[in-house]
Amino acid sequence: MAKAPVHAFAKTLKTFKTASGKSGQYFSLPELSRQFPNVSKLPVSLRIVLESVLRNCDGKKVTPEHVQQLANWAPNGERVDEIPFVVARVVLQDFTGVPLLADLAAMRSVAAQMGRNPKTIEPLVPVDLVVDHSVMIDHYGNKQALDLNMKLEFQRNRERYQFMKWGMQAFDTFGVVPPGFGIVHQVNLEYLARGVHKTAAGVYYPDTLVGTDSHTTMINGIGVVGWGVGGIEAEAGMLGQPVYFLTPDVVGFELTGALREGVTATDLVLTVTEILRREKVVGKFVEFFGEGTRSLSLPDRATIANMAPEYGATMGFFPVDEKTIDYFQGTGRTKAEIEAFEAYFKAQKLFGIPGTQGFAGGDIEYSKVVKLDLGTVAPSLAGPKRPQDRIEIGQLSTKFTELFSKPIEANGFNQPADKLGQTFTTSNGLQIRNGDVLIAAITSCTNTSNPGVLLAAGLLAKKAVEAGLKVAPHIKTSLAPGSRIVTEYLEKAGLLPYLEKLGFNVAAYGCTTCIGNAGDLTPEINEVITKNDLVCAAVLSGNRNFEARIHPNLKANFLASPPLVVAYAIAGNVTRDLMTQPVGQGKGGRDIFLGDIWPTSDDIHKLMKFAMDRKAFKQNYEKVKTQPGKLWNQIEGVKGQVYDWPTSTYIAEPPFFRGFTAQPQASDPGVKGARIMALFGDSITTDHISPAGSIKESSPAGLWLKAHNVLKADFNSYGSRRGNHEVMMRGTFANVRIKNLMIPPREDGSREEGGVTLFQPGGEKMFIYDAAMKYIAQGTPTVIFAGEEYGTGSSRDWAAKGTQLLGIKAVVARSFERIHRSNLVGMGVLPLQFKGGDSWESLGLKGDEVIDVVIGGELKPQADVTLVIHRGDGSRQEVTVTLRIDTPIEVEYYQHGGILPYVLRQLLAA
Repeated sequence: MAKAPVHAFAKTLKTFKTASGKSGQYFSLPELSRQFPNVSKLPVSLRIVLESVLRNCDGKKVTPEHVQQLANWAPNGERVDEIPFVVARVVLQDFTGVPLLADLAAMRSVAAQMGRNPKTIEPLVPVDLVVDHSVMIDHYGNKQALDLNMKLEFQRNRERYQFMKWGMQAFDTFGVVPPGFGIVHQVNLEYLARGVHKTAAGVYYPDTLVGTDSHTTMINGIGVVGWGVGGIEAEAGMLGQPVYFLTPDVVGFELTGALREGVTATDLVLTVTEILRREKVVGKFVEFFGEGTRSLSLPDRATIANMAPEYGATMGFFPVDEKTIDYFQGTGRTKAEIEAFEAYFKAQKLFGIPGTQGFAGGDIEYSKVVKLDLGTVAPSLAGPKRPQDRIEIGQLSTKFTELFSKPIEANGFNQPADKLGQTFTTSNGLQIRNGDVLIAAITSCTNTSNPGVLLAAGLLAKKAVEAGLKVAPHIKTSLAPGSRIVTEYLEKAGLLPYLEKLGFNVAAYGCTTCIGNAGDLTPEINEVITKNDLVCAAVLSGNRNFEARIHPNLKANFLASPPLVVAYAIAGNVTRDLMTQPVGQGKGGRDIFLGDIWPTSDDIHKLMKFAMDRKAFKQNYEKVKTQPGKLWNQIEGVKGQVYDWPTSTYIAEPPFFRGFTAQPQASDPGVKGARIMALFGDSITTDHISPAGSIKESSPAGLWLKAHNVLKADFNSYGSRRGNHEVMMRGTFANVRIKNLMIPPREDGSREEGGVTLFQPGGEKMFIYDAAMKYIAQGTPTVIFAGEEYGTGSSRDWAAKGTQLLGIKAVVARSFERIHRSNLVGMGVLPLQFKGGDSWESLGLKGDEVIDVVIGGELKPQADVTLVIHRGDGSRQEVTVTLRIDTPIEVEYYQHGGILPYVLRQLLAA
């Protein structure tokens, strides 16, 4: 019998002991530092990645050279080395999880058709799918809202949930957290995160993951390395592929001082987001250190970590220390788990916050250091269109008034100034003004993992109710906690009744308003907004406020702390300056100011004991398996190892493996004779690109659903239909706020909105989907041009899948968001980046040109390629652009037609 190969770094395998005297093995980074002294200077986040590379060094996917490259990381070195990162587990939310499961099912179908064992396709690491994106706020402001919304959720999503149940029985390592438990990030933080894992051979290693939601980074708050990837990349990670990424810069963020009285974690995170956006940290790790960091509570750290996608970083990482241990104890982890966790990190000399006395890991060198004195943070909101646009609370009224009349190009609303104070009457007699708050949502994700700001909202509500303040009944108020634990501690603290009196009843557990699941406004309100082109507002405690995301008719959307959400719901209009004007009139018509109802830190601290109840956490999460709920128990899925693909408008066999062959077909990697599908500006988000939110009846997707006998009331959202490519293709580039600058401006200079293009030649205006089908029928490839930050926002795999299915072969932009660039490559679409000051505007493109992409010779990462522009007058222009296929493995993905065919061929060959 052949001996197992000796590990290349076998001497680094050492033993540690826990406080109870139990021992475990681990691959020692301090031991590795004997060979590579630079290891003791590495940022903590990179050392955890290095441990994975070291432990998984098999000489094939992970080589000794990979260990050496990362061990010798230089703070400001050239970033050309590719890290193969093998994660401990994968987390999915249901919008991305369902299409990913459909891809796995399609792979099994291919395997069966080729005479192979379908079980060849099996996740090789644990996968947890948390159903949290499907509930909508149809009902609100009453005690029945939660039950009624969940019943509607199950009616709308029955076919999707049946498919999930098939997946649970078909795949050995695939688990589901059913609807109604909470949002994926908070469930991950409170329940799924393990601290350390152990192999069958008794080797311990730290918890790491990737997740199919960009806000997977909330987990960085407890010292877990992980970030959001598209479903495409997560799928490869599940099936044994390392997650490949270029060695990053690591920006150290030193926090000093302490927050002032009245300043919340939300204010802090909006300030951090503003600072780091300015520092341009896209594609970089951010690691927090210093005494100010040590002073932050674990939920405050998680709140900051969660917003990493908003400040553009891959991660916002907080090392492990005593507060991490306290959090694990308070959330019901076992004594043995906690002891192993603490002993492991101490053995690795990674326990404690760098820059403080408690850290034994040496003097860390960062690529750059950014500093913030916590004492300078002020109460803030962010908006009205981007999370990095922070506004101090005292300036909101002035800022909104200023933006009201500014042109669209200056982030304004292009409205006549005298219209701001006018009142408009709905058909049922309601008075509506510009700046009116029509949605006020304490929504999950950023803040509901944070008891401090939730208790503050409850305390403010209590004081407001006692003072006689009310919320106007037409304002859509909702409370959607990220976990049932939130409701439990608000009840124990006696605060939930006061929130309910102001309309903030629990309406759902999951991601709601922040992803466009706010539900609709009344027809009368919608009518008066659209008829008079009003700029009305939403105030929410989420993390995203891009155009049309919250509601298609609400143009101004502000991110705020939960207590400020309640305050602005009471105030009713964002032009009211809450620093100088009353929030409202209370008993006897008395003016009540924000300072009268704002809770003190002592008020909040007295109630924190209700929020970290170990027994409550344990009992709650035991129900995931033992008592998932009557509605979930009633769902029945089909059995068997291969899915039978019943007719459904929710789930359909994906087309990505049509014509699949055992070997990739050789072809020219360039593009010839392409037409331009769209010319876009800066900050085109994945919301703009991919199907998101509600489905319009007159849209291509709406027309397809009607043709398949689906009633408008049963359309559901695009997110819930991500398992059906027919709907999703039609919803790609269909956002009501997207502006294709190929369409000439109107006489007043404004731009048409919506997913339309000019079909060439001839310039006939039509939906992008319809034009794409005509181009595909002709055999004509297409390309897209864009500006800065193309693909920013949520990690929507359909932003790339839809692009590919519409026949778009290349996207040429000034810059790309990290995940979307990766996803484009993963779907076989070329990302190309302009050099220097070049842009489609500087090239004078109009949209009627013909484009070639010439790749001379071998396809190489980040190579120069030539863009050839053929103009209508017969002239020809060549421009050099950068191929944003960044790594050697991405070259292979592209040559295979994408990551999914690549992985399938690997599995079938094995």
